[in-house]
Amino acid sequence: MEPHNHSSPAEFVLLGFPRVGRIRGWLFVLLLLAYLFTICGNMLIFLVVRLDAALHTPMCHFVSILSFLELWYTATTIPKMLANLLSDKKTISFSGCLLQTYFFHSLGASECYLLTAMAYDRYLAICRPLHYPAVMTPMLCAKMAAGCWTCGFLCPISEVILVSQLPFCSYNEIQHIFCDFPPLLSLACKDTSTNVLVDFAINAFIILITFLFIMVSYGRIMGTILQIKTIAGRKKAFSTCASHLIVVLIFFGSIIFMYVRLKESYSLTLDRTLAVVYSVLTPLVNPIIYSLRNKELIKAIKRTIFQKGERASPTQH
Repeated sequence: MEPHNHSSPAEFVLLGFPRVGRIRGWLFVLLLLAYLFTICGNMLIFLVVRLDAALHTPMCHFVSILSFLELWYTATTIPKMLANLLSDKKTISFSGCLLQTYFFHSLGASECYLLTAMAYDRYLAICRPLHYPAVMTPMLCAKMAAGCWTCGFLCPISEVILVSQLPFCSYNEIQHIFCDFPPLLSLACKDTSTNVLVDFAINAFIILITFLFIMVSYGRIMGTILQIKTIAGRKKAFSTCASHLIVVLIFFGSIIFMYVRLKESYSLTLDRTLAVVYSVLTPLVNPIIYSLRNKELIKAIKRTIFQKGERASPTQH
Protein backbone atom coordinates (compact mmCIF):
# COMPACT_ATOMS: atom_id res chain seq x y z
CA MET A 1 0.00 0.00 0.00
CA GLU A 2 1.31 3.43 -0.92
CA PRO A 3 1.79 5.87 1.93
CA HIS A 4 -0.60 8.80 2.14
CA ASN A 5 -0.18 12.24 3.56
CA HIS A 6 -2.48 12.22 6.58
CA SER A 7 -2.87 15.93 7.21
CA SER A 8 -5.17 18.83 6.48
CA PRO A 9 -4.68 19.88 2.85
CA ALA A 10 -3.88 23.48 2.02
CA GLU A 11 -6.71 23.52 -0.49
CA PHE A 12 -9.38 21.42 -2.15
CA VAL A 13 -10.39 21.15 -5.78
CA LEU A 14 -14.12 21.64 -6.37
CA LEU A 15 -14.99 19.56 -9.43
CA GLY A 16 -18.37 21.29 -9.67
CA PHE A 17 -20.22 20.37 -12.86
CA PRO A 18 -18.00 17.78 -14.60
CA ARG A 19 -18.18 17.00 -18.30
CA VAL A 20 -20.09 20.17 -19.19
CA GLY A 21 -17.69 20.80 -22.07
CA ARG A 22 -18.94 23.29 -24.61
CA ILE A 23 -22.06 24.22 -22.65
CA ARG A 24 -19.97 25.65 -19.80
CA GLY A 25 -20.56 29.19 -21.07
CA TRP A 26 -24.32 28.65 -21.35
CA LEU A 27 -24.40 27.10 -17.90
CA PHE A 28 -22.56 30.14 -16.53
CA VAL A 29 -25.06 32.52 -18.15
CA LEU A 30 -28.02 30.50 -16.88
CA LEU A 31 -26.66 30.33 -13.34
CA LEU A 32 -25.75 34.04 -13.39
CA LEU A 33 -29.26 35.01 -14.53
CA ALA A 34 -30.77 32.80 -11.82
CA TYR A 35 -28.54 34.41 -9.20
CA LEU A 36 -29.34 37.96 -10.35
CA PHE A 37 -33.07 37.19 -10.36
CA THR A 38 -32.77 35.68 -6.88
CA ILE A 39 -30.99 38.77 -5.56
CA CYS A 40 -33.38 41.24 -7.21
CA GLY A 41 -36.54 39.30 -6.31
CA ASN A 42 -35.69 38.70 -2.67
CA MET A 43 -34.27 42.20 -2.20
CA LEU A 44 -37.43 43.70 -3.70
CA ILE A 45 -39.69 41.72 -1.37
CA PHE A 46 -37.57 42.57 1.67
CA LEU A 47 -37.53 46.31 0.92
CA VAL A 48 -41.21 46.55 -0.06
CA VAL A 49 -42.35 44.82 3.13
CA ARG A 50 -40.13 47.08 5.24
CA LEU A 51 -41.19 50.30 3.48
CA ASP A 52 -44.94 49.68 3.05
CA ALA A 53 -46.89 50.06 6.29
CA ALA A 54 -49.78 48.01 4.87
CA LEU A 55 -47.52 44.95 4.85
CA HIS A 56 -46.45 45.21 8.48
CA THR A 57 -48.20 41.96 9.38
CA PRO A 58 -46.66 38.89 11.05
CA MET A 59 -46.73 36.76 7.88
CA CYS A 60 -45.20 39.47 5.70
CA HIS A 61 -42.63 40.05 8.44
CA PHE A 62 -41.55 36.41 8.21
CA VAL A 63 -41.60 36.49 4.39
CA SER A 64 -39.26 39.50 4.39
CA ILE A 65 -36.89 37.75 6.81
CA LEU A 66 -36.95 34.65 4.59
CA SER A 67 -36.07 36.82 1.58
CA PHE A 68 -33.22 38.42 3.53
CA LEU A 69 -31.97 34.98 4.55
CA GLU A 70 -32.06 33.74 0.94
CA LEU A 71 -29.75 36.59 -0.09
CA TRP A 72 -27.02 35.28 2.23
CA TYR A 73 -27.89 31.62 1.66
CA THR A 74 -27.20 31.90 -2.08
CA ALA A 75 -24.14 34.14 -1.52
CA THR A 76 -22.34 31.31 0.28
CA THR A 77 -22.29 29.01 -2.76
CA ILE A 78 -23.37 30.51 -6.11
CA PRO A 79 -20.55 33.10 -6.56
CA LYS A 80 -17.98 30.32 -6.12
CA MET A 81 -19.91 28.13 -8.57
CA LEU A 82 -19.81 30.95 -11.13
CA ALA A 83 -16.09 31.52 -10.59
CA ASN A 84 -15.34 27.82 -11.05
CA LEU A 85 -17.26 27.72 -14.32
CA LEU A 86 -14.96 30.42 -15.72
CA SER A 87 -11.69 29.20 -14.22
CA ASP A 88 -9.65 26.09 -14.91
CA LYS A 89 -8.27 26.27 -11.37
CA LYS A 90 -11.27 25.29 -9.24
CA THR A 91 -9.58 25.44 -5.86
CA ILE A 92 -10.77 26.54 -2.44
CA SER A 93 -8.68 26.76 0.72
CA PHE A 94 -9.22 24.31 3.58
CA SER A 95 -10.44 27.08 5.92
CA GLY A 96 -12.55 28.57 3.14
CA CYS A 97 -14.16 25.20 2.54
CA LEU A 98 -15.02 24.80 6.22
CA LEU A 99 -16.42 28.34 6.37
CA GLN A 100 -18.56 27.75 3.29
CA THR A 101 -19.88 24.51 4.79
CA TYR A 102 -20.62 26.18 8.13
CA PHE A 103 -22.49 29.18 6.73
CA PHE A 104 -24.39 27.07 4.22
CA HIS A 105 -25.63 24.72 6.94
CA SER A 106 -26.26 27.44 9.52
CA LEU A 107 -28.37 29.44 7.06
CA GLY A 108 -30.11 26.26 5.90
CA ALA A 109 -30.95 25.35 9.50
CA SER A 110 -32.19 28.92 10.10
CA GLU A 111 -34.50 28.50 7.11
CA CYS A 112 -35.90 25.27 8.56
CA TYR A 113 -36.71 27.03 11.82
CA LEU A 114 -38.10 30.09 10.01
CA LEU A 115 -40.43 27.98 7.85
CA THR A 116 -41.62 26.32 11.07
CA ALA A 117 -42.33 29.70 12.64
CA MET A 118 -44.30 30.68 9.54
CA ALA A 119 -46.35 27.48 9.83
CA TYR A 120 -47.14 28.33 13.46
CA ASP A 121 -48.21 31.80 12.35
CA ARG A 122 -50.61 30.31 9.77
CA TYR A 123 -51.95 27.87 12.36
CA LEU A 124 -52.78 30.67 14.77
CA ALA A 125 -54.28 32.87 12.02
CA ILE A 126 -56.61 30.15 10.72
CA CYS A 127 -57.28 27.89 13.70
CA ARG A 128 -57.20 30.54 16.47
CA PRO A 129 -58.30 33.75 14.70
CA LEU A 130 -59.70 35.40 17.82
CA HIS A 131 -56.47 34.90 19.77
CA TYR A 132 -54.17 35.65 16.81
CA PRO A 133 -53.78 39.45 17.26
CA ALA A 134 -53.09 39.08 20.96
CA VAL A 135 -50.63 36.19 20.60
CA MET A 136 -48.69 37.03 17.43
CA THR A 137 -47.46 40.45 18.53
CA PRO A 138 -44.56 42.32 16.89
CA MET A 139 -42.43 41.50 19.94
CA LEU A 140 -43.13 37.78 19.62
CA CYS A 141 -42.39 37.92 15.87
CA ALA A 142 -39.03 39.56 16.57
CA LYS A 143 -38.18 36.99 19.27
CA MET A 144 -39.13 34.07 17.02
CA ALA A 145 -37.03 35.45 14.16
CA ALA A 146 -34.05 36.00 16.45
CA GLY A 147 -34.45 32.48 17.84
CA CYS A 148 -34.48 31.01 14.33
CA TRP A 149 -31.21 32.74 13.42
CA THR A 150 -29.52 31.93 16.76
CA CYS A 151 -30.44 28.24 16.75
CA GLY A 152 -29.51 27.95 13.08
CA PHE A 153 -26.01 29.32 13.60
CA LEU A 154 -25.39 27.12 16.63
CA CYS A 155 -26.42 23.82 15.02
CA PRO A 156 -23.48 23.06 12.65
CA ILE A 157 -20.68 24.04 15.06
CA SER A 158 -20.04 20.51 16.37
CA GLU A 159 -20.07 19.04 12.84
CA VAL A 160 -17.54 21.60 11.58
CA ILE A 161 -15.24 20.99 14.57
CA LEU A 162 -15.30 17.22 14.00
CA VAL A 163 -14.54 17.61 10.28
CA SER A 164 -11.71 20.07 10.96
CA GLN A 165 -9.96 17.45 13.11
CA LEU A 166 -10.03 14.71 10.46
CA PRO A 167 -6.84 13.68 8.66
CA PHE A 168 -7.19 13.95 4.87
CA CYS A 169 -5.37 11.98 2.20
CA SER A 170 -3.39 13.44 -0.66
CA TYR A 171 -6.44 13.11 -2.92
CA ASN A 172 -8.23 16.45 -2.49
CA GLU A 173 -10.87 16.58 -5.24
CA ILE A 174 -14.38 17.27 -3.89
CA GLN A 175 -17.01 15.51 -5.98
CA HIS A 176 -19.62 18.23 -5.52
CA ILE A 177 -20.60 21.72 -6.67
CA PHE A 178 -19.71 23.28 -3.30
CA CYS A 179 -18.14 22.26 0.01
CA ASP A 180 -20.41 20.09 2.12
CA PHE A 181 -20.12 17.48 4.86
CA PRO A 182 -20.76 14.27 2.83
CA PRO A 183 -18.14 14.94 0.09
CA LEU A 184 -15.62 16.13 2.71
CA LEU A 185 -16.05 12.96 4.76
CA SER A 186 -15.39 10.84 1.68
CA LEU A 187 -11.87 12.35 1.48
CA ALA A 188 -10.87 11.51 5.06
CA CYS A 189 -8.14 8.94 5.74
CA LYS A 190 -9.83 7.39 8.77
CA ASP A 191 -13.13 5.88 9.73
CA THR A 192 -15.82 8.57 9.62
CA SER A 193 -18.69 6.55 11.09
CA THR A 194 -18.78 8.86 14.13
CA ASN A 195 -19.00 11.94 11.90
CA VAL A 196 -21.73 10.33 9.79
CA LEU A 197 -23.70 9.40 12.91
CA VAL A 198 -23.36 12.90 14.39
CA ASP A 199 -24.36 14.48 11.08
CA PHE A 200 -27.36 12.16 10.84
CA ALA A 201 -28.47 12.88 14.40
CA ILE A 202 -28.21 16.65 14.04
CA ASN A 203 -29.78 16.76 10.58
CA ALA A 204 -32.56 14.38 11.56
CA PHE A 205 -33.37 16.49 14.61
CA ILE A 206 -33.37 19.79 12.70
CA ILE A 207 -35.02 18.66 9.49
CA LEU A 208 -37.45 15.95 10.60
CA ILE A 209 -38.64 17.66 13.79
CA THR A 210 -39.30 20.97 12.03
CA PHE A 211 -40.93 19.22 9.06
CA LEU A 212 -43.12 17.16 11.41
CA PHE A 213 -44.17 20.30 13.28
CA ILE A 214 -45.05 21.98 9.97
CA MET A 215 -47.06 18.98 8.76
CA VAL A 216 -48.95 18.73 12.07
CA SER A 217 -49.74 22.46 11.84
CA TYR A 218 -51.05 22.04 8.31
CA GLY A 219 -53.02 18.97 9.31
CA ARG A 220 -54.89 21.09 11.83
CA ILE A 221 -55.16 23.94 9.34
CA MET A 222 -56.74 21.63 6.74
CA GLY A 223 -59.14 20.31 9.36
CA THR A 224 -60.24 23.87 10.18
CA ILE A 225 -60.54 24.84 6.50
CA LEU A 226 -62.75 21.82 5.74
CA GLN A 227 -65.14 22.95 8.47
CA ILE A 228 -65.76 26.23 6.63
CA LYS A 229 -69.15 25.89 4.97
CA THR A 230 -68.66 28.07 1.86
CA ILE A 231 -66.30 27.22 -1.01
CA ALA A 232 -65.23 30.85 -1.25
CA GLY A 233 -64.32 30.84 2.43
CA ARG A 234 -62.26 27.67 2.01
CA LYS A 235 -60.37 29.11 -0.96
CA LYS A 236 -59.64 32.34 0.88
CA ALA A 237 -58.35 30.50 3.95
CA PHE A 238 -56.20 28.10 1.92
CA SER A 239 -54.78 30.87 -0.27
CA THR A 240 -53.19 32.48 2.80
CA CYS A 241 -50.98 29.43 3.38
CA ALA A 242 -50.61 27.85 -0.08
CA SER A 243 -47.41 29.75 -0.91
CA HIS A 244 -45.72 28.68 2.30
CA LEU A 245 -46.75 25.05 1.81
CA ILE A 246 -45.31 24.97 -1.73
CA VAL A 247 -41.97 26.36 -0.53
CA VAL A 248 -41.90 23.86 2.35
CA LEU A 249 -42.46 20.87 0.06
CA ILE A 250 -39.76 21.96 -2.44
CA PHE A 251 -37.16 22.77 0.22
CA PHE A 252 -37.72 19.90 2.63
CA GLY A 253 -38.32 17.38 -0.15
CA SER A 254 -34.75 17.82 -1.36
CA ILE A 255 -32.86 18.26 1.92
CA ILE A 256 -34.51 15.27 3.62
CA PHE A 257 -33.19 12.90 0.96
CA MET A 258 -29.80 14.62 0.90
CA TYR A 259 -29.00 14.90 4.62
CA VAL A 260 -31.18 12.47 6.59
CA ARG A 261 -29.25 9.34 5.67
CA LEU A 262 -26.51 7.14 7.09
CA LYS A 263 -24.56 6.87 3.84
CA GLU A 264 -22.10 9.50 2.64
CA SER A 265 -23.50 9.38 -0.89
CA TYR A 266 -25.99 7.45 -3.02
CA SER A 267 -25.15 8.93 -6.40
CA LEU A 268 -22.88 11.83 -7.29
CA THR A 269 -25.23 12.92 -10.07
CA LEU A 270 -28.25 12.75 -7.78
CA ASP A 271 -26.41 14.65 -5.03
CA ARG A 272 -25.50 17.44 -7.46
CA THR A 273 -29.07 17.59 -8.76
CA LEU A 274 -30.54 17.84 -5.27
CA ALA A 275 -27.93 20.47 -4.35
CA VAL A 276 -29.05 22.62 -7.28
CA VAL A 277 -32.67 22.28 -6.12
CA TYR A 278 -32.16 23.48 -2.54
CA SER A 279 -29.26 25.89 -3.14
CA VAL A 280 -30.38 27.53 -6.40
CA LEU A 281 -33.96 26.62 -7.33
CA THR A 282 -35.67 27.19 -3.97
CA PRO A 283 -34.25 30.71 -3.41
CA LEU A 284 -35.07 31.47 -7.05
CA VAL A 285 -38.74 30.48 -6.91
CA ASN A 286 -39.48 31.90 -3.45
CA PRO A 287 -40.05 35.48 -4.71
CA ILE A 288 -42.19 34.16 -7.57
CA ILE A 289 -44.34 31.95 -5.35
CA TYR A 290 -44.90 34.52 -2.61
CA SER A 291 -45.54 37.44 -4.97
CA LEU A 292 -47.92 35.53 -7.25
CA ARG A 293 -49.95 34.17 -4.34
CA ASN A 294 -50.07 37.40 -2.35
CA LYS A 295 -52.25 40.13 -3.89
CA GLU A 296 -51.35 42.65 -1.18
CA LEU A 297 -47.66 42.13 -1.89
CA ILE A 298 -48.17 42.60 -5.64
CA LYS A 299 -50.09 45.84 -5.03
CA ALA A 300 -47.38 47.09 -2.68
CA ILE A 301 -44.66 46.33 -5.25
CA LYS A 302 -46.60 48.24 -7.90
CA ARG A 303 -47.15 51.17 -5.53
CA THR A 304 -43.45 51.28 -4.67
CA ILE A 305 -42.30 51.12 -8.29
CA PHE A 306 -44.84 53.64 -9.62
CA GLN A 307 -44.31 56.10 -6.76
CA LYS A 308 -40.56 56.05 -7.34
CA GLY A 309 -41.17 56.49 -11.06
CA GLU A 310 -43.40 59.51 -10.46
CA ARG A 311 -40.84 61.10 -8.13
CA ALA A 312 -38.04 60.51 -10.62
CA SER A 313 -39.94 61.97 -13.61
CA PRO A 314 -39.84 65.78 -14.03
CA THR A 315 -43.03 67.77 -13.54
CA GLN A 316 -44.66 68.70 -16.82
CA HIS A 317 -45.81 72.32 -17.25
